[in-house]
Amino acid sequence: MDEEQIYARLEGVFQDVFDEDSIKVTPELSAKDVDGWDSLSHIRLILTVEKAFKVKFSTSEIGRLEKVGDLVALIRARA
Repeated sequence: MDEEQIYARLEGVFQDVFDEDSIKVTPELSAKDVDGWDSLSHIRLILTVEKAFKVKFSTSEIGRLEKVGDLVALIRARA
């Protein structure tokens, strides 16, 4: 799976989790850029991403994520 496919799938996940069809996923997107992205929605987001991509992240990996580009790199490393 290439980056373009990952971003396309992530955009659907973000739009679903945050119930906002206008979210555009970019490498620089972070929690401060999305209304409602708090600790609870972050957990829902990570669980949904794990299910969508059939991967599992460790707590330390999740803790190092700062922006969507980091998440994409992590997904690519598991694919």
